[in-house]
Amino acid sequence: MDTEDLNRTYLRFAHQFLESYDNPKKLALVGMQTRGVYMGHRVRSVMKKELGFDIDFGVLDVTFYRDDFRSKLKMPNVKVTEIPFDLYERDIILIDDVLFTGRTVRSALDALMAYGRPRKIQFCCMVDRGHRELPIAPDFVGVQIPTYATEEVRVRVKELDGEDAVYLVDGNDALSDTLVLKE
Repeated sequence: MDTEDLNRTYLRFAHQFLESYDNPKKLALVGMQTRGVYMGHRVRSVMKKELGFDIDFGVLDVTFYRDDFRSKLKMPNVKVTEIPFDLYERDIILIDDVLFTGRTVRSALDALMAYGRPRKIQFCCMVDRGHRELPIAPDFVGVQIPTYATEEVRVRVKELDGEDAVYLVDGNDALSDTLVLKE
């Protein structure tokens, strides 16, 4: 996916997020660190500029909620969590870049529940690559890319990576990125 594909997907997400609400005052977006935050900002910007809705936005780090963080040898890289609104009775759309095993989403659900009790939580990802270990599925997905377990999907955002793109990378050759073509 290139910049044009991603921008079209952000616009589609904005429409999909709003279509079930006559008045989306209870809707809020929560971007998961790191790239989910930038994706969430992009969707929120489209919602405001193109559709006229200013939606609450939060940032979530799930590091301490992961089931594997104590078993890793290195110190975890903890980032900010900032949810500047009450979650009680809110409809939350959780946003991340890639859905793989489902364990990060499970961690995010635990983390959100520690901050409050939303009315509903939905999940959005740019890429669903399969290989689930938990019964988790996205409510909104940019693209599904069947992968081998040894491959990686890399979502690039201009703010961090200098470009907007999605790459499929052979895990055996981390230096050779292949642009994922349009479906």
